[in-house]
Amino acid sequence: MNVALVLLTAALVLVIAVLAAAGAGKLARMDGATYPAALTRAATAFTAVLTLAAAVAGALATLLT
Repeated sequence: MNVALVLLTAALVLVIAVLAAAGAGKLARMDGATYPAALTRAATAFTAVLTLAAAVAGALATLLT
């Protein structure tokens, strides 16, 4: 049960990260950014979501153990 929950949570975090990156890239293009600049902003948003998820997981792990 625990393994399934971890895998489901990881999949959900990845989906949210991809959606945030797609939104950031689309907003950057709508703002008039070039494709490389929009890709950079999308990658930054993707990395930020993953970093935030890792920080929250680390904080929760110290509280739950």
